[in-house]
Amino acid sequence: MAEEKYTWKKAGLSDLELLTETRIQVLLAANRLPGSTDMSEVRRETRRYYEEALADGSHTAYLVFDGNRFIGAGGVSYYRVMPTYHSPSGKKAYIMNMYTDPAYRRQGIALRTLDLLIEDARSREVSVITLEATDMGRALYERYGFTAMTHEMELIENE
Repeated sequence: MAEEKYTWKKAGLSDLELLTETRIQVLLAANRLPGSTDMSEVRRETRRYYEEALADGSHTAYLVFDGNRFIGAGGVSYYRVMPTYHSPSGKKAYIMNMYTDPAYRRQGIALRTLDLLIEDARSREVSVITLEATDMGRALYERYGFTAMTHEMELIENE
């Protein structure tokens, strides 16, 4: 089982570089962008996001290691909206930046990372957790109990 072989570390401010670079790699892969894509603004804003969100507790991230080798990550951002029927407190969580090194996939690493993130959300009494699934991750999330949303829409201004 993955948890016996590997180490999960709750990320802190000392992990800013690794968190930022991992986010860039996830975005390149998820958006099918070439490695040469200029991500300098995204990199700068991602670092700033982590600095603020880790400090104020609105984001939790886990890093996964095989010895000293970084092999995976995952994060959850917290926010609040107006209360709803399914979320009377208005507290919500958004799972993001799930990553496992290709050489380590299919060993339960992403599942254990997801468990830790969900546990963190539950400890904050968050009852609504969402995420965007890539084709590769969809089966894991569906097995976990996530379902496709049918009523949500988005408007992206910069496209």
